[in-house]
Amino acid sequence: MNHDFSVIQLMLDATWVVQAVVLLLISVSILSWAAIFRKLFTLKRVRRLTEDFEREFWSGANLNDLYQTAIQHARDGSPTERIFASGMREFHKLRDRRITQPDALIEGAQRAMRASYQREVDALETNLSFLGSVGSVSPYVGLFGTVWGIMHAFTGLAALTQVTLATVAPGIAEALVATAISLFAAIPAVVAYNRFTHDIDRAANRMESFIDEFSNILHRNVASTGTVAGMQTTAAH
Repeated sequence: MNHDFSVIQLMLDATWVVQAVVLLLISVSILSWAAIFRKLFTLKRVRRLTEDFEREFWSGANLNDLYQTAIQHARDGSPTERIFASGMREFHKLRDRRITQPDALIEGAQRAMRASYQREVDALETNLSFLGSVGSVSPYVGLFGTVWGIMHAFTGLAALTQVTLATVAPGIAEALVATAISLFAAIPAVVAYNRFTHDIDRAANRMESFIDEFSNILHRNVASTGTVAGMQTTAAH
């Protein structure tokens, strides 16, 4: 007896539980691939914008001019540029309130930059937990479909007086398709999760380094001039 062992035919012959599991896994796989490509483009764009901003920052540009540019790029700028803008904004607010103590000015700017830093990291980590969940849960969902399919196959054999490999193979093959699709969904998600986690950690470290360096620049400016009025310090590295 010949039996069609193509994946499509196996799924058409499978029980509704196995079919539901496979459809769920295919849907999750499509969503995870969409999240992977979206995150790839996002991180590539963030890296490019960050390099452009840092190149301009360390070129000796005027901080106030950079601040005005950063305000204009509030939506489409790099995370580092938005962190810089939040620090400068808080610095100017404190200065406008006639606060002249260097420690108070620097600490206020640092708090604002830390809050902005956390928002930027949270934005970069969007969909990362989804990929982690797909990578860890999909194999178990596929295993459930496989166990259910094998159980159904062996239950159907109970009414047969003679059982051969030809009668067992189709049911087991149907069940194992669920495991195969679950691995297809899980493996890319796990690889992408690990890669993106590494890239985001590097971006976060880069932002933290910028916060420390920019805080030193502000501290030197206040300490050298003794006042904050008309700040025109350049960011020479």
